[in-house]
Formats: sequence, structure tokens, C-alpha cells
Amino acid sequence: MIPDHRPTFPQGYRPGVGIVGCGEVVKEAHLRAYTDYAVDVVGVYDPRPEATAEVQALFPVVRHVFGSLDELLAHPEVEVVDIATHPAVRLELIGRALEAGKHVLAQKPLALDARAARALVEEAERRGLRLAVNQNGRWAPAWRVATLLVERGVVGDVFAVTHLHDHDFAWIVGTAFDEIPHFAIYDFSVHWIDITRCWLDGKTVSAVRALDFRTPNQPPESKGRWGAWVAVEYADGSSAQIRSIGSAATRRPGNPFWIHGSEGTIRGSVRRGTDFVELDRGGAFTRYALEGEWLPDGFAGTMGELLTAVAEEREPFNSARHNLLSLQMTLAACRSAGEGGRPVTLDEVPC
Repeated sequence: MIPDHRPTFPQGYRPGVGIVGCGEVVKEAHLRAYTDYAVDVVGVYDPRPEATAEVQALFPVVRHVFGSLDELLAHPEVEVVDIATHPAVRLELIGRALEAGKHVLAQKPLALDARAARALVEEAERRGLRLAVNQNGRWAPAWRVATLLVERGVVGDVFAVTHLHDHDFAWIVGTAFDEIPHFAIYDFSVHWIDITRCWLDGKTVSAVRALDFRTPNQPPESKGRWGAWVAVEYADGSSAQIRSIGSAATRRPGNPFWIHGSEGTIRGSVRRGTDFVELDRGGAFTRYALEGEWLPDGFAGTMGELLTAVAEEREPFNSARHNLLSLQMTLAACRSAGEGGRPVTLDEVPC
């Protein structure tokens, strides 16, 4: 039986959404997804007028371009705020939205500091509001099917997860992403760290090790370190590894993954037209038919889950509280990389 892996939205509940930040990711992913899934986008706000200049012509789903954050937050039809900014200003914006009584979907990584992130989680809970994180990779079709299989116990106890992504990060040169310390780990591999956290849920992380480095074929004008690896060790002997090639010279890039359990293996790949997932169990192989793509469907998945959780008065699967462990692991990896690969415990990244 094929697990139902498509994004879902609640029946009869389509609250108004206001988007803060209108960069390329919003245009390439958020608004494409919201158009496809009939999300009610009341309006967008970005302090840069050029960012919103053509947005209504490109995406008729957007009803208004707001002149200020206050105007967006004061609009009576905006019940949910989608915060799609860089992390330096993200926590302040989340706090403003919560003060205005809005549910929030915040871009990943949630914060630069785990304790500050937890404080906002607790603030949202005190106010009875839902705070979710846009970990859209959780709804990448192959990863979503894998998650559902793991949750059903199909491969038994998961004890090893391995990822490889052979991207070329040339697209970040000259952008704000090239200024982010440990970009390949903090901003990019956070998706891979987060999904690993989901597949090894319930296990205790004992240490995280990581390194990032310039690859020999990076363009000289690039500022970041595109090559990276992250290793996660668990108290019961389970492990996870993530390897970023960073500047792969290939016309057939992929993001293969393996999930090894006590009763079987799940293998697959995500993005760049390589999506597949198959189950290897008991001498039989089952390959699952997939619908959709990470971009834009993953962005529909995160919003749909938040809206469903609001309608059902429960915590969303992508809640900020659930994401705190992913954030701790990511920050631990960045600290380790900054200290030459030293094992870092989560106690060193207080939350």
C-alpha cells in the first residue's frame, strides 16, 4: 500500500495568510505552492519595494502589498503569518506576530540561539498560538514516504542514516547566503539534519561532529565553505552521517539516502529529478510511486500541516517545539566545524 504522502489541508478552514519577506525563495516556492493549493494570501510585506514590485502580477493569489509590518499584522483577515526572512531578524518578527495574536510559520533554521528559540516556543504556548517551522523537506515526497514507513515500524528499529548531496553551490556567490557562516551546514544541511532527527526520533544524541571546508574547485570569489560533513552519534550506538560535496561537476546530481533498520532498509533520493524511494525487507523490494516535488509541494506541506493543527487544536508535526532538537543538532554541528571537528554535546548548546 502506498503511504498517503501528499500535502493536506483542513476541510472548511482557509484562514488568511500574510507573508513577511518576499525574496526569491518566496517567489519560487511559497507562492507557487500557495497558488497550487489555494491558500488565501491576504498580502505580502518586504521593506524593499523592489522585492514586491511585480509580485501581484506574477502571483494573482496575492491580494495586497502592505506598506509596513504593522499594516500586515493589523489586517483583520490575517490569521497566520509566514515569516520568510534571514535568521538575524527572524526572532523579533516572530515575537511581533505572536504579540498580534497570529499563528506563525517561520523559515528554517528557526534561530541563531537555541535558548531564544525555546523562549518563543513557550511564549506561543502561553498565548495558545501555534508556532511551526518551515522544514519543507519533511514533505519532499521520497522523504515523506520514508518517514511514514519508519513511523509504521516497517524496518524495525532504525540504527543508521546516511545522506549524500552532490550540489554545486555556485548559485550563492554574490548573495546573502554566501555571507552566512557555515552555510553548507547551518542553512542547507539543516534539512538533512532535521529529517534525520525525525527518523531517529526518541533516541538520545550523545555527540555531534562536523567539518566544513573550501573545495579545490570553488570559484575564488566565493566566501563560504561548500564542502562539509556532519556525523551524529547516539547513546545506543545508532549513528547518522551527512556528506556535502559542495561543488560537484555533474549533470546528474542527486541526494541519495539510506535508512538502515533492524528489519530492513529504505533507500532513495530527493530533488533535481532524482526522486525515488524503495523498501528492501525480507528479501523483497518495493518501490513506491511518488507524486509532487520538494519544490513547491514541500512548502504546501508545512503550511497545510500548520493549518490542520490549528483546526484540530493540536501541535503540528513541524512545530517549533519538535524542531528544537533539530536546531540544537545544527548549532552543535556548526560549533564542531568551527573547532576543527571536536565532538560537541547538546549540553554545550543549551536550549
